[in-house]
Amino acid sequence: MEIIGKSVIRREALDKVRGRAVYTSDDTSSSVLHAKIVTSTFAHANIIAVDVEKASAVPGVLAVITGEQLPLTGEEIRDRRPLAADKVRYYGEAVALLVADNPHTAAKAAALVHVEYEPLPVVHSPTDAIRKDAPLIHENVDEYEREEGADPITFTNINNYTKIRKGNIEAGWRESEVTVEASVSIPPSDHAAMETRAATAEIMENGEIHITSSSQAPFMIKRLLSTYFDIDVGKIIVNTPFVGGGYGGKASVQQEILAYLAAKAVDGRKVKLEYSREQDLTTAPCHVGLDATIKLGSTKEGCLKAAEIVYLFDSGAYSDKAVHLSRAGAVDCTGPYDIEHIWCDSYSVYTNHPYPAPYRGFAHSEVLFAFERAMNMLAEKLEIDPLEFRLKNAILPGHTTPTQVVLNRSTVGDLPECLRRLKKMIHWDGGKPTRINERTVRVKGISCAWKNSTIPPDSISGAILTFNEDGSINLISGVVEIGTATKTVLAQILAEKLQMDVGNIHVKMTVDTQTTPEHWKTVASRGTLMAGRAVLAAADDAIVQLKNAAACVLRVSKDDLVVANSRVFVREEPERGLDFKEIAYGYQYPNGNAVGGQIIGRGTYIQRNMTHLDKETGAGRPGPEWAVSAQCIEIELDQRDFTYKVVRAVCVLDAGRVLNEKAAWGQVTGAMSMGLAFAGRETFVFDEKGRMMNPQLRTYRPMHYKENPRYLVDFVETPHLEAPYGARGVGEQGLLGVPAALANALSVAAGTALNRLPLTPETIWRAKAKEEASNR
Repeated sequence: MEIIGKSVIRREALDKVRGRAVYTSDDTSSSVLHAKIVTSTFAHANIIAVDVEKASAVPGVLAVITGEQLPLTGEEIRDRRPLAADKVRYYGEAVALLVADNPHTAAKAAALVHVEYEPLPVVHSPTDAIRKDAPLIHENVDEYEREEGADPITFTNINNYTKIRKGNIEAGWRESEVTVEASVSIPPSDHAAMETRAATAEIMENGEIHITSSSQAPFMIKRLLSTYFDIDVGKIIVNTPFVGGGYGGKASVQQEILAYLAAKAVDGRKVKLEYSREQDLTTAPCHVGLDATIKLGSTKEGCLKAAEIVYLFDSGAYSDKAVHLSRAGAVDCTGPYDIEHIWCDSYSVYTNHPYPAPYRGFAHSEVLFAFERAMNMLAEKLEIDPLEFRLKNAILPGHTTPTQVVLNRSTVGDLPECLRRLKKMIHWDGGKPTRINERTVRVKGISCAWKNSTIPPDSISGAILTFNEDGSINLISGVVEIGTATKTVLAQILAEKLQMDVGNIHVKMTVDTQTTPEHWKTVASRGTLMAGRAVLAAADDAIVQLKNAAACVLRVSKDDLVVANSRVFVREEPERGLDFKEIAYGYQYPNGNAVGGQIIGRGTYIQRNMTHLDKETGAGRPGPEWAVSAQCIEIELDQRDFTYKVVRAVCVLDAGRVLNEKAAWGQVTGAMSMGLAFAGRETFVFDEKGRMMNPQLRTYRPMHYKENPRYLVDFVETPHLEAPYGARGVGEQGLLGVPAALANALSVAAGTALNRLPLTPETIWRAKAKEEASNR
């Protein structure tokens, strides 16, 4: 292979570093109108009245929209109006929408909208929400229209319930000689992408609706707008330019609906809606929270026998993606271990928090934090080395997953090799603390991770190749370039297939749903697998056309021809052939006769052999493969004030086949940095009334560049046979085990179990003080 594995520079790199890349908010044309949302100042309240009279009277205000007549929306359960009517269910929820001729006027008018509320009791966590006396956030959840597979429980705050039943849990407990139980809690937080959410909408005279959005899911926008508002799907055209970070947060559909409503209210004129940073934190979908209880049982020798699990995912005020998140958490509920007896109940639970979007890892970093903390607690009780304990129980080909899929080398990779390499890289010392000075200790914490994609079984991707007169190729795919270098990798896949210079492949970086073949969503580390397979299929189609044209001209059998180096030539006579440019637009004989035509390759891919989960047992095949990894975080903790420094972050993952070395390294280290920030500091802070107290980046503080540790990354390569050149997803793996590894290290260093995120010095101090008080 000449192209695969090479560190090809990302196709959009120069445009981005030189400031030429265009994003949704860069539309500054004078004809664009501006929308502004009015948001709730209560987390839970009845709406008594919305007074828009003063706002409507402001010169330059063209429309004020409220929610009474709007349809219910939601991906799996339609439980949310785009603008709240009758009731608000989280602080920051959109209540009204104004359109004005400039942003200043829109903001001025929004401040004049007066909403009268009747406060209601606030539900602060999923644990509180499932109590018998908890206020109902949605009184009639079972009456909402919903997709098959969403399973709410009547007269409760539970909007989805997924069961996993493998083996016989009673037998598992009988076989267990040592048990532990861990309760963990992760509050909601945010994606904190550099670019805040934005969308424009315009309704043309012919009825076409043009949406531009900073979205990871342009085709889902099209589909949902069609469904919610009964619009012909062909009349909706969604454009997605570059996206300034998404991390799953821009896979949900919110601002696009509001932009469409705004345009509709002003006779179709173009309207732009751009969230402020505060609105991006408070109003937009967030990163899901989780309360969990894990009970594990093993033999005295450390062989895992039983896992009994309850996951309470914080759905926030609406279900949206929380239904799917809770299902994904159930599917991979145990981490990458062979456990014969599993009982898992996974719930999506309404609270008065912002509702969640996908977040890098799609519920797996949260689930793994809970499970890997329990694994360390059990290893400590057994007095077994935590790494050897994981190695002893590592999932292998021939084992079955919690959903009872029998694994093979292709579908699971090689976790033991990841652990062995990690052990060598970090000079593993058993995880014991090393004294640096009288106040500071150094500790290494480890964890393992796995992830399947759990996307719809019929998810699709398409690709089109159009040849240019000079023999170069245009590659068109519906994957959104969100910083993952996927479109560069697609060019490498095509160049490898056609054995040509990757510089002669031109990739369309933007997406529009009218002319771009569909890609389900740019999420779940499935872009390379799905779009890559579509590109290979399109290349095969183009090769057939190239060979047919060349066979006609050269008067040989197409079976004797080879495609390479931008040529089609006779296998045994390489000098006898035609350049792409000679046949890309057809071939003209000397007498003027012409044959062929422009070469246009097309390819599609659809998920294969996936199934829905059995409602009673959870049995089923949720995705194509499980990517595995092992991680280590090394810290230095001051045992007096509980401040700490992350010294090293290490990840070894089975990448199947690395397609672009530097891009893969960048994806993994970026994900690790994100995991450290999520685990160590990022969280929403709510007061007793459910109001968010830190809706700016000064107080909601992501990791600063200088705070990053030294990153080490290594790749195991066990090919996934269904994927292009054997590649597995790498975009999320770097994050998945980091929170658990950090907590495992700090728990040893502080001498107390740390089971709540984020792991700030105050969190550690409180946990230490609580333990000391209980021991008195």
